[in-house]
Amino acid sequence: MKNNMIRRLFAVSLAAASLLVFTGIAQAAEPAAASGDASLSAGEWTELAARYPLYAAAEDAADAPSPETLASWWEALEDDTLTELILLSLKNNRDLQSARAKVTEARAALGISKAAVLPWLDNTDTWTRGKTSENSTGDGKTRNVYRLGLDASWEIDVFGGQRESIKAGAAALEAQHASLHAAWVTLSSEVALNYLTLRTLQEQLDIANQNLALQIDTLDMVESRNKTGLADELALSQARYTVEQTRAAIPPIRASIEQTMNALAILTGNIPGALGEALGEKKSLPKPEGVNLVGIPANYLRQRPDIRAAERQLTAQIARKKSAEKDLLPKFHLIGSIGLESFSTGSLFSSDSYGFSIGPRISLPIFHGGAIRNNIRVQSAREEQYLAAYESAVLTAVAEVRDALVKNEQERLRNVSLKSGVEAAQTALEVATDKYANGLTDFNNVIGVHRSLLTLQEQYVVSEGQVTSNIVRIFKALGGGWAPLAEENTGGSVSAKP
Repeated sequence: MKNNMIRRLFAVSLAAASLLVFTGIAQAAEPAAASGDASLSAGEWTELAARYPLYAAAEDAADAPSPETLASWWEALEDDTLTELILLSLKNNRDLQSARAKVTEARAALGISKAAVLPWLDNTDTWTRGKTSENSTGDGKTRNVYRLGLDASWEIDVFGGQRESIKAGAAALEAQHASLHAAWVTLSSEVALNYLTLRTLQEQLDIANQNLALQIDTLDMVESRNKTGLADELALSQARYTVEQTRAAIPPIRASIEQTMNALAILTGNIPGALGEALGEKKSLPKPEGVNLVGIPANYLRQRPDIRAAERQLTAQIARKKSAEKDLLPKFHLIGSIGLESFSTGSLFSSDSYGFSIGPRISLPIFHGGAIRNNIRVQSAREEQYLAAYESAVLTAVAEVRDALVKNEQERLRNVSLKSGVEAAQTALEVATDKYANGLTDFNNVIGVHRSLLTLQEQYVVSEGQVTSNIVRIFKALGGGWAPLAEENTGGSVSAKP
């Protein structure tokens, strides 16, 4: 089973190696997981890198983002408002609070598993009143029985079933820690993407208002020319519906701005509408400088918390299956009892009331209706499910990074073309307006250039926001940004020791 699992994981990891098209030759790295049962060993990763050397698209591919940059990637955007929003979400977001509670739950569950390997001591105090049958072994008298005592039991974990349960609990706790980090990675990126959407919409609103003012000036010019007989009613009508068309585009933008601010309020744990004053004023899109996203080694994927969570869940399930298999073996218990017992309260504390018992107990399952073996099959099937989930997480991670890198590269090329187009359209509008004012061209040319300029300006602003958003998506795909959670006091390190 283990060899089959390693082969499957090795095949999945080949997909991760394809990322090296952007980076250069793969380098060996220590496995992220503590258990070799659920991850490739260092030797296997080295063999993978040696067998499949994929070179960078450019020989001068620079180094990938440093761990420090990934830890607080939002600082690379150099926007104080964005940084404040992201850190506010860390404190107040409800989904993140739920993820924290799951970590607490997993830690308590691990404590339960650890307690199972320790001796248990219970205080047992009873008072019973009963009568034995004269036709059996009794004398037919009614008696009170008083008992004060301590009962002890200890399952000696000879075959390691309880230890496997503890390993499963420790791995499950590590998985919840990783899931908490994954939730924070997603949350921080969602805050950033919504923030960039807000700034993009505000830029669009500003452009629409500028074009509206420009078109109103043009309308005034056409009206003046119409009064002097230099422009006909067709040109005047065209100028008017162009103004109204631009004016009609403004309310949907304002509605989108309000919706985006409400989304940011929810992400940061605030009441919708609470961020209007802080975010209502227009601010330029952040344009990070010096953020190098050319070289992305495949091994960077192994730091993604969702992959770490899937890996630790698989490790936990492997331990659960091993624990289930131990149920087929004998169980050894040491039991004991000590206390006072008497038929009357008056003599309960006398020396004659003292009694004790101690001895081993061995149990071996003989017939349980197939429950134990079916439980082993259940745990084995779940192991296959977690293995498939782990493989899927790796493949999804590869796809997300590749998609983000390609989108980033292509959007930058598109952005350059749109910028040139806007500059050309602005020049064309000046020329067309001047020619129309001097009676050298038809007003249709002015209208056409106005529309083209507005379209290109809107597309360019959206592209500017998309370029920065793609950087955020690359950071998210690399699993960056969860370091602030690692610095919190989460209750001590995970240990599988009782």
